[in-house]
Amino acid sequence: MTVQHDPEAVRDDGLSSTDTVGMQQGEMAGGRRQPRSNRVATFLSRYALILVWALLATVYCVLMPDTFMSTSTLQAIFGSQSALVLLALAALSTFVAGEFDLSFASIMGLSATIVPVLTTLHGVPIGASCLVAMVTAMLCGLLNAFFVVVLEVPSLVVTLGSASLFVGIAQMIASSTIASVSEPGFSDLVLHRVLGLPLSFYYGALACVLFAYVITHTPLGRHIVFVGANRDVARLAGVRVSAIRAGSYVAGSTLAGLAGVVLVASVGGFDPAGSAVYLLPSLAAVFLGTAVVLPGQFNPIGTFVGIYFLATGIIGLQLLGYSGWVQDVFYGGGLVLAVSVAAVIRRRVAVA
Repeated sequence: MTVQHDPEAVRDDGLSSTDTVGMQQGEMAGGRRQPRSNRVATFLSRYALILVWALLATVYCVLMPDTFMSTSTLQAIFGSQSALVLLALAALSTFVAGEFDLSFASIMGLSATIVPVLTTLHGVPIGASCLVAMVTAMLCGLLNAFFVVVLEVPSLVVTLGSASLFVGIAQMIASSTIASVSEPGFSDLVLHRVLGLPLSFYYGALACVLFAYVITHTPLGRHIVFVGANRDVARLAGVRVSAIRAGSYVAGSTLAGLAGVVLVASVGGFDPAGSAVYLLPSLAAVFLGTAVVLPGQFNPIGTFVGIYFLATGIIGLQLLGYSGWVQDVFYGGGLVLAVSVAAVIRRRVAVA
């Protein structure tokens, strides 16, 4: 069953956040234009983060004209975040369906551990190792879905516990050492440069575009957003809510597994205990993304912008001579600010 497209019917079943905006835009096109102040406010609500990003880059260019604008710096910003892009999309997969997952970073770590352990220690071909890692990631998502959707255990409890479980499994199979792999052909799949950037950058950008297309232009995507907006109303409308919820965990874990494969191909190894450091950056980018393009809504394009905004800020501060603590401060502060902005925007949208 597909979501009805009649504007009045959609408003009745709770999908007012997107379709009301579309109706307002239609009225504007019909001749009733918004006041200039309202148009400016709308523009700023959608693209303020991009403007701040441009301002931040401008400040760095003024302070470090020779360093910040160098090719190596630009490559460091745009060429080193590909695994984080996929990992943030993994988190986004559950958020858009109204679910919550804290285990996606640990699933990525498990996947990034399986590939070098199987290839280096057990002689398994690299392709088969990647396949095993991806299947394992999907099974992790199914495990989370079973406890959350079938047994109805709170997702915070389940995913917090499974995150620790997956880290422990990764350490067990790697014997608590850093697992590494050396396969030039495997690395070339993500590190080969096109227009100065590694292929992995384009993989992340393509994944964001495909995610955005599914969410905004397919019946499945509309059902996912419907479930995330109002689970009970979606169920009454005939949407298979349980399937959507379970699918969000499996899709998220699959993307996390793919992020692990890309990560190990990029750096050649992974510390099984290091997955936790990827959790905060991913969450910060996802919530920052709610202040871009679609204010108050989780969206992949906003998440993509959020990731590179954070990377620009951190790398710029490091070039200014600040130490490694900057990363934790920037990600932590960015997450608090992003959640606060998202909450304010949601309240304003609800009042409007």
